[in-house]
Amino acid sequence: MKLRPIIPAIFLGVSGWVQAADLLETYHAAQGNDPVFAAARATQQAGQEKLSQGRSLLMPSVNLNANTAYNNQDATYQGFLSSASGSYSYNSHGYGVTLVQPLFRQQNWLAYSESELQASQAEMQLKIAEQDLILRVAQAYFDVLIAQDSVQLVNAQKTAISEQLEQAKRNFEVGSATITDTLEAQARFDLTGAQEIAAQNNLEIKRNALQQLISAMPKDLKPLGQEFRPEMPQPADMEKWVDAAQMNNLQLAIAQAGAEVADKEVARNRGGHYPTVDMVANYSNSNTGGIMPNTTTNRSIGVQLNVPLFQGGVVSSKWREAEANHERARQELENARRNVVQQTRQAYLGVVSGIAQVKALQQALASSESVLEASKLGQEVGVRTNLDVLNAQQQLFSTRLDLYQAQYNYLLSQLRLKQAVGSLGEDDLSKANQALR
Repeated sequence: MKLRPIIPAIFLGVSGWVQAADLLETYHAAQGNDPVFAAARATQQAGQEKLSQGRSLLMPSVNLNANTAYNNQDATYQGFLSSASGSYSYNSHGYGVTLVQPLFRQQNWLAYSESELQASQAEMQLKIAEQDLILRVAQAYFDVLIAQDSVQLVNAQKTAISEQLEQAKRNFEVGSATITDTLEAQARFDLTGAQEIAAQNNLEIKRNALQQLISAMPKDLKPLGQEFRPEMPQPADMEKWVDAAQMNNLQLAIAQAGAEVADKEVARNRGGHYPTVDMVANYSNSNTGGIMPNTTTNRSIGVQLNVPLFQGGVVSSKWREAEANHERARQELENARRNVVQQTRQAYLGVVSGIAQVKALQQALASSESVLEASKLGQEVGVRTNLDVLNAQQQLFSTRLDLYQAQYNYLLSQLRLKQAVGSLGEDDLSKANQALR
């Protein structure tokens, strides 16, 4: 019984549906419509601004100040021979420009180097989001396929059981079988009806999950081709994959950058005790009215030294805080390294065991088909019962569904292995897409 060559499309009257032909097209649709990935892009853009903010700490700062005031002055003049008094109203105003160029501020240099690491982390976070999108699309795509397979297999099983039920009824009418055969077939038929409802409901759930990624509902998806053959990962050495993961895994690289940031943060807070040296330039102009109006212009340029002596203990406290955070980052890095090793081993074993499982299920499928044919023949000659045929049919459909699931799991394990070593990209998804027909 060949059920796989044509997976029927289930058409639903929902406006706005589009047809997604294959896995790669579905991924491209998700790139432009998935809100999680869009948020990751915005986060990356925000992270890049850290570099500009860190660079600004090394650049000069220029400030402009201006003032104006209305003055009312009562004055009395006492002379040797006479005296005079009067009231005067006048306006005074002025402006000034101050430029400060840091010459030595260790904290600023360390903050700038931290910003470089933070911008690098933002880039790696976006790459992780891209890899995560690939896996989410593949998972959602294959979930829909296996749900379609389940619906098709349940329908085929229902049809086969219906034939057995009709045959059991005819045999009972002519007296060549007992009512038990009919009741058994009817019970299986009713159970398959319930399974059909559950399978249809599960298909709708999986389709909705895919719709959430691409903002549209696909009418049909390309299934795996009949010529699908799983291949061993290259190199076929788990330890080489583990070594590659420890060098290139993105999560591990982010944790490494986090540990470096924490180390620089320790040095930056320690620099709170260090003096700072700035070049300061001023230009000011002021105008004053009154009895004796005058205009004053001042220009100055010099070097300013500031030595922190005591700030209430806040510098030492921040230093101790940074030391504790550095230890936390170091432990998180070690935890990330161990997790990466474990995930890489699991992914590699998932690929290898997936190959063995697919081959075993292919053999089991061939055996189940033979058992079904033999059971039907045995029923005709009277050495097998209707229940034997029903059990053989159930075993065949169950094995076929397990085979489909094993094939999808193998493809997902391949993608997860590439993610573990930090190399998962659209090319890997395109290779998986070639397995579809």
